[in-house]
Formats: sequence, C-alpha cells, structure tokens
Amino acid sequence: MDVASLQLCRSLLFLPASNPRAIEKARGLDADMIVLDCEDAVKPEDKGAARAAAVAAVAGGFGKPVAIRMNTTTSQWFADDVEAFRTSGAEVLVLPKAETPQQVQDGAMLVGKPLLAMIETASGVLNAAAIAPHTLGLVAGTNDLSADLELPAGAGRAPLMHSLQVTVLAARAARVAVFDGVYNGLEDEEGLIAQCVEGRSFGFDGKSLIHPSQIEIANRIFSPSEAEIETAERLIAAATGGAERFEGKMIETLHVDQARALLRKARR
Repeated sequence: MDVASLQLCRSLLFLPASNPRAIEKARGLDADMIVLDCEDAVKPEDKGAARAAAVAAVAGGFGKPVAIRMNTTTSQWFADDVEAFRTSGAEVLVLPKAETPQQVQDGAMLVGKPLLAMIETASGVLNAAAIAPHTLGLVAGTNDLSADLELPAGAGRAPLMHSLQVTVLAARAARVAVFDGVYNGLEDEEGLIAQCVEGRSFGFDGKSLIHPSQIEIANRIFSPSEAEIETAERLIAAATGGAERFEGKMIETLHVDQARALLRKARR
C-alpha cells in the first residue's frame, strides 16, 4: 500500500483481534480499512491468542486493506509481535504511542513493513514533524492524548485542537496520510457527524472508528459530496487561467488544481 491509496481510506475500523465474531463480521463491512487491535482492546492474558488470531485473520483475507495494531515498543509483548507480524499478510502495521523518529525508524526496520504511527502523547505531538517522514501516515490517538495531557473528564476536543492541527501539519509537510481519532459516543449520531465534519475541515483524510455503526457516516462525510463535485466541474469548465471571478468569488490556478484533486478523489 502506498500513501495515495491510504489517503482514500475514509474509515479505519479498529476491532479486538481477540474477538473472532467481530473479525468475521468485519469481512462484510464497508469500512475502507480494518485494523486488528492487539494493544488496548486486548487483555494482557489474551495477548498471545490475539496475536495468533490477527495473523490467521489477515491470511484469510478481507477484500480490503487490513492492518494490525501492535503493542508499544516498550511493552513485554513487542518482541513477539515483531516476530509474528513481520511475516504476516498485513499490508501495514500500526505503531501506538510513537514518540520519537528513532523509535519509528527502528520499529519499521524490525517489522520490515510500512507503519502508521499513532500520535497519542505530548512527546508524540511535539515530535510529529520528525516522525511523519518515516511513516505512511499518522493517526491522532485522542483518548490516550487526553489522558497524557491530564485533561479532566468531559473536557471535549477544544483542548486538543492545537495537537490535532500539529498532527495534520506534520503529515501534510511529509506528504503522508493522516487520520482523526475515535468518537466514543456509540449512540450519539449527531455528535459523530459533527466530529467528522470538523475532522474533515481540519484536513484529515478519514477517521478512526470503534463500531460498525459509525462506518456509513464517516464514509459519507469524508467523501466529496455531489454539490462539491458539481461545483468543481463548473469551476474547471469556467476557468481560463489567472485570477478571475467565479460565482461571486475570486479564483486562480490553485483553485483549479484543488477542484481537479477533488474530482480525482471522487472517481477513485
């Protein structure tokens, strides 16, 4: 998988690798990428079984990109993860709590696969620009980041805005993909919609998800809308070069380039 293909992923569904029922269900879901989680979603006593299940599940195929989230480089399970996952069929591995470029470089060398690095600590945010060039993309780990920043319960996203923007800036500067964090409210559709709209407005390519019910909303909001497509087509047709007026706004070459990029994404 390359960066261009990864940037088309609107929905990254994380599910416990220790849950065989969830794995089987995921094969028929519309998520753009499945992430089999061997880290936070798995109890310590189930780590070995989850590791083996993840490798077996990937070998069975999903008909879509699939990644495995490893345990942290400082954990007691990391060495066994490296041994198991480097020969697995996973196209990408997800490295949690990435904090330094050396950590990411070493991790990529050990597993021999491209990495998605999770930015979910204060150190990770501060080093995001140095981490991003060694990855296929960054994932904002908003839950762990909130904990690392010692935010009070219910603080919401406002205290994370700077960190989220830094993560997007780091990814864009390195020309890699970038994904928003999860939304914890499983029964709050309006809240999920609002956070997806916000995430797309920040520049994220897609969103991390924790439940199948969230897939349709993420896919819809992180896709170009019909109105956007129609506007882009009109803009390209009307443009003659240089600065000019279009539907009450001034446009120039960069706006034409943006419109063409949007249409390419819509087609793909």
